[in-house]
Amino acid sequence: MTRLNPPRRTSGRRLTGILAGAAIALTGVLGLGAPAAQGAGSTLHDAAAESGRYFGTAIAGYRLSDGQYTSIADREFDMITAENEMKLDATEPQQGTFDFAAGDQIVDWALSNGKQVRGHTLAWHSQQPQWMQNMEGQQLRAAMLNHVTQVASHYRGQIYSWDVVNEAFEDGTSGARRNSNLQRTGGDWIEAAFYAARQADPNAKLCYNDYNTDNWEHAKTRAVYDMVADFVSRGVPIDCVGFQAHFNSGNPVPSSYHETLQNFADLGVDVQITELDIEGSGQSQAEQFRGVTQACMAVTRCEGISVWGVRDSDSWRAEGTPLLFDGSGNEKLAYSYVLDQLNSASEGTPPVDGCSVSVTRADEWGDRFNVTFAVEGSSAWQVDIQLQGVQSVQNAWNADVQGSTGTLTATPNGNGDAFGITVYANGSWSLPTATCSG
Repeated sequence: MTRLNPPRRTSGRRLTGILAGAAIALTGVLGLGAPAAQGAGSTLHDAAAESGRYFGTAIAGYRLSDGQYTSIADREFDMITAENEMKLDATEPQQGTFDFAAGDQIVDWALSNGKQVRGHTLAWHSQQPQWMQNMEGQQLRAAMLNHVTQVASHYRGQIYSWDVVNEAFEDGTSGARRNSNLQRTGGDWIEAAFYAARQADPNAKLCYNDYNTDNWEHAKTRAVYDMVADFVSRGVPIDCVGFQAHFNSGNPVPSSYHETLQNFADLGVDVQITELDIEGSGQSQAEQFRGVTQACMAVTRCEGISVWGVRDSDSWRAEGTPLLFDGSGNEKLAYSYVLDQLNSASEGTPPVDGCSVSVTRADEWGDRFNVTFAVEGSSAWQVDIQLQGVQSVQNAWNADVQGSTGTLTATPNGNGDAFGITVYANGSWSLPTATCSG
């Protein structure tokens, strides 16, 4: 979390099908080295683990005495980010005097509960202590590099990935670097911070992290991409890019989100969704959360998702109810959509009479989505498909499918043991279920 107010843009289309027109076979994604599915997960982190990913949250140290808060965090998340306790003003309040007590509290809680930790953040123009705000030039550069070295060294071996540099680019159409005191120390300050972090904590993944870099068509996104491509080509030690993903009605999830993640991944770096929150409620919010999850799952190098807070009431944008649990700790509709999407990579049914079927969500549009079925164990099968709510079928392929609402029956038509249907959502985006008999 990085600003007092959420980022807003005046343009952007409301997302109802984040990957419109783009074929996403999640089973194909899993085939690229992810662990074999072990069955549907009942919590966010268990479901994410089925495709080899994590699902995390940001934690505030002062909330660790809240039993409901820690219970949800422990049950649902396996990657922890300190909200503020590891930032510059918290860890070096006076130059050369470091205070790690608050950060250690977060790290100790996470590690003692079997979690991993994202470090946030080492170099940033904001939340600098007063002494750093008053510095310029080479004096500031030396102080910044010392800060990176000392903090990363303190947590050496305890951090999964560091946000080494945070928010170094301007918003808007210029694609320029932010005119901060750090930028004024020299145009190579970002890579210098990465080299210092690698030296201090060689086994941690090193990320560049920013907001409003979600839309592939935006100048800021392309500018960050060009920097990362340059770093990779020259061997600068960058391992990952973090996408903060703060969305609202003025800045919805863009339809190019999956394209953005994939393009960065194609550079040879991992991508992480680091601070996800989406203002709103009900179906619209749930659809966008599910779309972001789907986009991550469709990119092999998307390592996982972290939401920025546990309950709506814990959020820096609490008035926008932007998280997966309400202020009373109840699961919201968005939680169910995310859990369903995480589990869609491994949805299936145990064998019945020697026959099993896996169910996978595929292409998606504004009012409909494709579902594919793969049958194993029998060449003479019948698959009973249960649509969800008021869903209906537009068409089917590679099987004879009877019915259009409620329960459908599919049988072979000579085109093999894989088939699919196109489902009109009609307000229900949950994945249909299926059973198979031989």
